[in-house]
Amino acid sequence: MRALFSGLAMALAVVGATASAQAQVTQGLRIATEATKQFHEEAGDTQVWNDENYSALIEAISALDAHGLNPEHYRLSRLIALKDDAAARDRVATSAWLMAAAHLAFGKLDPVAVEPDWTAVHRPLELAAVLKYALSSGKVGHSLEQFAPVQPGYALLKTELARLKAVAATPVVMVPEGPALKPKMTGDRVTALQTRLVQLGLMPPEATITGTYDDITKAAVETWQLRNELDADGVAGAATLRTLNRGVEDQIAQVRVNLERWRWLPADLGQRHLRANIAAFEVTAYEAGLPVRTHLTIVGKAYRKTPVFSDEIEYIVFNPWWETPPSLARADKLPMFKKDPGAVSRLGFQILDRSGAIVDPASINWNDYSAATLPFRMRQSPGPDNALGQVKIMFPNPHNVYLHDTPSRGLFSQRQRAFSSGCLRTQNPIDLSKWLLEGTAGWDSARVDAAVSSGKETRATLAAKVPVHILYYTVVPDGLGGVRYLDDIYERDNRVLKGLSEAPALG
Repeated sequence: MRALFSGLAMALAVVGATASAQAQVTQGLRIATEATKQFHEEAGDTQVWNDENYSALIEAISALDAHGLNPEHYRLSRLIALKDDAAARDRVATSAWLMAAAHLAFGKLDPVAVEPDWTAVHRPLELAAVLKYALSSGKVGHSLEQFAPVQPGYALLKTELARLKAVAATPVVMVPEGPALKPKMTGDRVTALQTRLVQLGLMPPEATITGTYDDITKAAVETWQLRNELDADGVAGAATLRTLNRGVEDQIAQVRVNLERWRWLPADLGQRHLRANIAAFEVTAYEAGLPVRTHLTIVGKAYRKTPVFSDEIEYIVFNPWWETPPSLARADKLPMFKKDPGAVSRLGFQILDRSGAIVDPASINWNDYSAATLPFRMRQSPGPDNALGQVKIMFPNPHNVYLHDTPSRGLFSQRQRAFSSGCLRTQNPIDLSKWLLEGTAGWDSARVDAAVSSGKETRATLAAKVPVHILYYTVVPDGLGGVRYLDDIYERDNRVLKGLSEAPALG
């Protein structure tokens, strides 16, 4: 639970577990509007904002830019203008505080409007009660910060945003175009490179500007390349120089977008849980808030995007049959079998009619059927060619998305891994399965190995469900105290940025 003042516990209200996902993911405008109405109904005509609390509110609203929010969207200028008008300022102050609190707690945008499959659930707060307490206790100055996410990832992005804003205040030192800069090279272009790296905080102060491409310079270039998803070869070629010569406005925008995505998530993601970051092509297991293992992942192609949602892992299947989704049977398998009918048996597929009876593939002329008329169901038996590999990790959901192995393991060597039909093909899924089954009686490491070796389909039900969050973050920790900027592979950042740029309709 996000940190609240002692004494605010009574201000929390839990939404019923049976409420619809849309009702549970309540967002900014509606929450703040309802809270404002409730607050003023209780306060009546009483003037509630004294001078001290009002001044503290102005400071708190001004500080919202540290969260990537625009203070002017919360009437900062109007609040300042009304500072000496006690009669006119009350409702403006209340509305501004409640809207800012709602946006910090739940996000400025409704995530369902941006990610239609979103299902992560918050425990909403009774904001009117929290404001009433803050005003009576004189703690308005700190009352908004308490609603922001307490996750380390959010704090890291706030630190990065502050760093970027400091850098943006200084004109960019341009590195002139020319041949790639490499270790042992000297000259004015190397001096400009070193000056730019100092400016970016990647090298110690000016004493290191020697004009010689030394090991310190190479290490700084490698760090920059890692942050920007470039090949970390320590050579400042054309691509590296383009990113170095670019201002930080794009990065500021990217950090703001990802701060907003953090605000969409509940504070409690689960004591033991998985986070799959689509843009990073990886799945990470967390325990007690700390990452304990990370697995490379293949995600959906641009036209078969992996959806963003949360669920719970219930069971694992070793040596699974693959029930081919009808859409893939029509789009992928039918064209394959038309070209190569022998692939049906060679790849271990079983063909069934509408009644579930097995059909001899030799009796089928695949050219007689189109995607619209295909009457068969397809399933693939366990084996080395099975599309799911040796294991699938199941969290039943309407998207038919899950984690699974793959026979195409060479694809994990690719940097961009958007090759799947929507599911998450996961590297070393047997090791991940063993972690998930910790605490499940009868499923130690040896039992898992035996189940896999048997070649028979075997199901293991987890003793306790494990939350899984399929997310989309384009700025992530780099493991060294900084961040990495990832490609927006599904082009989703701009929509969030547009929403952050629009002023809310304050009451």
